[in-house]
Amino acid sequence: MSKTDRSVVRNQAYQKKAIVVRERHNERKNQGYSNPDVIKDRTHLNVHFKSCEGTYTETFDKMIEDGAISTRGLKQDAKVFDELVFDVNTAYFERNGGYEYAKQFFEEAYRMAVKEAGGEQYVLSAVMHADERNKALSEQLGRDVYHYHLHVIYVPVVDKEVKWTKRCKDPTLVGTTKEIIKQVSHSKKWLSEKAVDENGKVIYNQNGKAVLISSYSLLQDRFFEHMQAAGYRDFERGERGSTAEHLTVLDYKIQQEKERAAVLDEAIEGKENTAATLDKNVEKKKQQLSGLQEKVTVTKQEAATFANIDGMAKKTMGGNYQLTPDNWEHVSGLAKEGMKSRGIIAGLKERITTLLRKISGLEKSLKQYEGQGITDTMRYYQAQQRAPRRMAEFIADVLRKPSEQQQKHETARPLEHKRKSHENEL
Repeated sequence: MSKTDRSVVRNQAYQKKAIVVRERHNERKNQGYSNPDVIKDRTHLNVHFKSCEGTYTETFDKMIEDGAISTRGLKQDAKVFDELVFDVNTAYFERNGGYEYAKQFFEEAYRMAVKEAGGEQYVLSAVMHADERNKALSEQLGRDVYHYHLHVIYVPVVDKEVKWTKRCKDPTLVGTTKEIIKQVSHSKKWLSEKAVDENGKVIYNQNGKAVLISSYSLLQDRFFEHMQAAGYRDFERGERGSTAEHLTVLDYKIQQEKERAAVLDEAIEGKENTAATLDKNVEKKKQQLSGLQEKVTVTKQEAATFANIDGMAKKTMGGNYQLTPDNWEHVSGLAKEGMKSRGIIAGLKERITTLLRKISGLEKSLKQYEGQGITDTMRYYQAQQRAPRRMAEFIADVLRKPSEQQQKHETARPLEHKRKSHENEL
């Protein structure tokens, strides 16, 4: 069954000290990548709709210095960078023209990102990645297929009114607006909004409180509607009501492994459907084997995810490894599950080997009957079913009389006696 194409946009916030990791990934500044699907020979095909002059932090500091943005009142560990990631599953682009189509699609998505950021002056970088191989689809189609998606780094700003305080010498100005600044604030930029009905009226719950809609859910709506209006269709909106933000690298790899396992399952099922059927007992064994193979596929998927755990850690200057809290939570849980699965995998392999031997033996047994007619045994059973009384009498009669070999021997003895008597007379 073909997979449904869905548009997805996610937003993730970063502290100033953490943005360098995203910058190195987005701008491909790393010398190597733990993700084996990043093909460095294709990095030149990545498309920048806006390039950052200098580093992200240098550009951010210059914006503050120029008065374009303000961090007044923010805590030192506040999140001051946001990233939008625009995506549709790989097969959608593959069916519609591949790389060239993806460039046009994400150029339009970038226009939408500029609106979300409040203007292009707040966008630091926008790059479409075209160098990440989709392993599942590549194996299915028998050629390299790449996953296209767009990363947009921007500064989240909101309008903030600064009012005259009592220190103002003119009493008439106290409490009035002194100036409006562009305040950096992720939390205020992404406040949940009140739900409204078809007439634009606010919807209230049973407790009399306004019903709030996740700002990320509304972002999904805006992206879908924007692309549809621009003429890009044939895909569905992302999961409605989702509050999911940007996927971690490990989450993305798990998702890809699941898709790859689904593709392999479909291929196996198709081959089994076209194979010749055997004896009922053999078919039953094959069904049992199929069930075991599905379990092994799931176990292998978990093992593949476990293999990616090492790549999640970042090596520090001191030779240690660091993980973010979110990544550690994923890695810790998956590592424990992976350890438990080892014994299960070994047991399944032994059972599969035993079943394969049994099936092979049954197939050999069946081959000896190919092209043969009804055997003597089958004739006996047919006669028994048609004339049970006569068969019983016949068997009883056969058992009463001497065997044919004994009768032959006794018949030969009188003839021998006559021959000797004749010789004596002569």
